[in-house]
Amino acid sequence: MALTPRDFEYSLPPELIAQQPIARRDRSRLMVLQRPEGGVRHRVFADLPGLLRPGDLLVLNDTRVVPARFYGRRRTGGRIEGLFLREPEPGRWAVLLRNAGRCRAGEEIDLVGADGVTLRLLEAGGKGHWTVSPRPERPAAEILGEAGHTPLPPYIRRRPDEPGAAEVEVADRGRYQTVYAARDGAVAAPTAGLHFTEEVFAGLAERGVETLRVTLHVGLGTFAPVKAETLAEHNMHAEWYELTDEAAARLNEARRAGRRIVAAGTTSVRVLETAADPAGRFAPAMGWTKLFLYPPATFRAVGALITNFHLPRSTLLMLVAAFCAPGTVDGVGMILKAYAEAVRLRYRFYSYGDAMLIE
Repeated sequence: MALTPRDFEYSLPPELIAQQPIARRDRSRLMVLQRPEGGVRHRVFADLPGLLRPGDLLVLNDTRVVPARFYGRRRTGGRIEGLFLREPEPGRWAVLLRNAGRCRAGEEIDLVGADGVTLRLLEAGGKGHWTVSPRPERPAAEILGEAGHTPLPPYIRRRPDEPGAAEVEVADRGRYQTVYAARDGAVAAPTAGLHFTEEVFAGLAERGVETLRVTLHVGLGTFAPVKAETLAEHNMHAEWYELTDEAAARLNEARRAGRRIVAAGTTSVRVLETAADPAGRFAPAMGWTKLFLYPPATFRAVGALITNFHLPRSTLLMLVAAFCAPGTVDGVGMILKAYAEAVRLRYRFYSYGDAMLIE
């Protein structure tokens, strides 16, 4: 059976899309989904240490979200909204621009929030993508530190001109970031990690659960719905990742000892399943991954998954469905049934929402 994006639709009341983070990260709700029967239990995230097994190896994505959203003004007075995607080489930015349909190569846009900085439009790439050059040339991190805003996903509503916007921006910069974020490069948060606190990590250590870090810089495509007629036709977005020598050695040691590897988030899954060989062994690796996991995919290394509740038709939902019942398409029904239960019980959805542990 060839799956289509329509197989991953579900109904969600708009009020269940979390617009603000919960007051305390680890007080978010946690649905525990048990494979293979699909039974569910309802806990809170602070209970995670008691739900994992002594000896588990928990893998975290340590990417750090950069303040990638920016605003500019054309010399004609028009307002431009942009999103920094990456810096392919010094002095060149790959960006996505809105309201730039009339812009032309060679034009300069004044960057709001960074006095005297302009972005020179070099080349249009289609669908709002541009290559630009900052003038005067300065490191991207420095410019965005002055002018950038938290790149919240489009379903979280913020207006830069509304009362209290500055205070909300400061709060989002802290909360749309994991407490263990270390390496700049993401334009979206690895949201499963947003629930962790130092208290949870202390509980995990006491339980005998080890932690390990990998890196995958989450890209804009993480929010893109699959539009191809079948999943096999979808062109997956590429994201940069790294698995270090030390991480590979510790993963192999855990595998040899028969210990379970638990991935915190779909991004950690993509690193692990990209780097693992067919026997589930790891070697250090870095580069770009376009791995797209959807039913009936199998998994080489990951034994349990912590994740959030994802958008309909998204590659993230498809990965989670595949993980529910590897090697079959049965996970589609299992995950949609669990989501229906979450809707019934008024769980909070998406980036600032609640979490799920799939055992």
